[in-house]
This record gives sequence, C-alpha cells and structure tokens, in this order.
Amino acid sequence: MFRIFSLISMFLLAFSSFAQNMQAVQIYTDDMLLDLIKENKHLSQVVLDECQLVQDIEARAVKAEKPSYQFLWGDMLAYGVCVKKDIALGLRYMQLAADQGLPEALEQLGRYHHVGKFMQVDIDKAIIYLKEAASVNNLNAQLRLADLYNQGYGSPLDFPELYSQLHHALTDDKKTHQQIALQLANLADKMPSHVVAQAKKERY
Repeated sequence: MFRIFSLISMFLLAFSSFAQNMQAVQIYTDDMLLDLIKENKHLSQVVLDECQLVQDIEARAVKAEKPSYQFLWGDMLAYGVCVKKDIALGLRYMQLAADQGLPEALEQLGRYHHVGKFMQVDIDKAIIYLKEAASVNNLNAQLRLADLYNQGYGSPLDFPELYSQLHHALTDDKKTHQQIALQLANLADKMPSHVVAQAKKERY
C-alpha cells in the first residue's frame, strides 16, 4: 500500500512539474502576425508553437474574416501545415485576404501566377495582382513587376508609375538596393528622359 501511495505521489509531482513548465501559447496580435508574414516566418511560427493555435487561427480566418489570418490559414491549408492539405481551399483564403487588400496576399498570388505555383502560368493575371500589391508599397511585388516589364510584358503606359515607386522605395539591404538600381536603369531605357525625370518627382 505504501508503495502505491509513493508511486501516486511521484506521478502527481511529475505532472505538477510538467504543468508548470508547459506554457499556453498566446494567439498572435495582428501586428505580430503581419511582421511574421512580411518576414515569411508565419508558417514556421505555427510549427514552433506545436500547432496549438490551429482552432484559433481558423476561427479568426473563417468567422472574424481577418485578412492576416485568412492569409495564414490559406498558407497552412495549401502547404499542409498542422492541417490536412487542401490547395484549393488554401488558395480561396489567400484570395479572400487579397480581396481585402492585404499586400502580401496580392504579391503571393501574383508570384504564383507568374511562376505557375499550384496553377498554370498566367502573366496577365500575375501583372494584375502585382500592380495592386506594388501600389501599396510591396517592394517584392514592385521588383517582380519591373522584371516582367523589362522582359517585354505589360503596357509601357504603366512604366512611369512603377519607376516612381521603385525610385522612392526604401531598403537597408545592399543586395535589394542593387536590384532596385538595375531595374530602374532598365526601365529608364524604355522611356523618354523627360518621362523618367517626371517619374522621379511623382509619388504614385
């Protein structure tokens, strides 16, 4: 009998220690989640949190219709992170986030249409999404759009707007700075000098 009580006591002590060490994961604030998305760390964070927030994430995406959570939920579904993989449903939630104007969702859908991720390549659709993302200062979208323009896609009438956006873009990354400079030089070659000068003054 003493041995049984001793084993029970040991179990209770072990469980108590486990309960003290286990910390409940707090749901992400919008700002925190947006920062994770911008750094492309949102999926890895869900995994690091041991998939404890799946139900909360789904509720904020489906019921609350928060664009940052729609984007996260869409990515989780598309890549099968902590949930059963469902590419079609994942893309639907990415689209819902894009419809609410989330720049990262717009850029991602534009990129997917450009490279043919989960879908067939469609440059025209890629440009539509990328232009929208570029207009709200998504630098990745601006650079990809410039690359497409410099490959001969898109309308020359749109070149000055993108040139202005890239000319006024800010970055502390040397590699990105060099990419911007290269794309600006290539775009400038496709426009009259007075149009380039005006684009530098304008802010779209």
